[in-house]
Amino acid sequence: MKTLRVLAASAFSLAMVAIASAQEIKEIRIGTEGAYPPYNNLNAKKELEGFEIDYMNDLCARMKVKCTWVVQDWDGIIPALLSKKYDVIVAGMNATPERQKRVDFSDVYTSTPIAMIANKSVTSTDISPAALKGKTLGAQGSTIHMNYLEAYYKNSTLRPYPTQEEANLDLLNGRLDYIIADMEALESFLKDKGKDCCKVVAEVKRDPQIHGPGVGMAIRKEDQALKAMLNKAIAESKADGSLDKHAMKWLGKKAIQ
Repeated sequence: MKTLRVLAASAFSLAMVAIASAQEIKEIRIGTEGAYPPYNNLNAKKELEGFEIDYMNDLCARMKVKCTWVVQDWDGIIPALLSKKYDVIVAGMNATPERQKRVDFSDVYTSTPIAMIANKSVTSTDISPAALKGKTLGAQGSTIHMNYLEAYYKNSTLRPYPTQEEANLDLLNGRLDYIIADMEALESFLKDKGKDCCKVVAEVKRDPQIHGPGVGMAIRKEDQALKAMLNKAIAESKADGSLDKHAMKWLGKKAIQ
């Protein structure tokens, strides 16, 4: 019993230190890609917009901190966090076991179905590796979607792209047979440039080891006070409905599926 009391006291002390440290945080720099609508995107005026932009701005107001956005190419988004270019990544990043070797994550604030899309002329809904043998498949590089293709579609031709938009355009122009991505990102494309060419073929079953539990905010492992602060704000936003308010506006559905 004495050991349990000591452990409980230690845990309580650590929690108090984290809360006290969080109270000292007055400014947060936020890294995002700005090229993944409807989550985060640079509009025609080069202004950031999207679900994550509105949601994180809401959390910043809730936490009473000044927040500064930093746009960063996806391929370098974790290295830039580790080199302290910014303090947190808010960019549709799934909290996968592989990424957790390098960074820590906040609680999950959204999860999304994953799907494959193709030209409207495709009639089969079979997206098994055997069915897509020899086909050319595209995904944004350094993502869970590219990792999934590399794990299961070894007999297909795989093409990674710097941005989702570039993959979408290659499908539109007939240089790809299929694209895999988050459903909401694909639906954004299908409602716009891809509306006449392409369609959702099938949903992809999530693999926990590759896809993780959902999207969280990535932080450096040592920044536990910031993590506690973010988790508190995320929990409050879930409880009062503001998280789902932003999700309904941009995603057309609740944040957690």
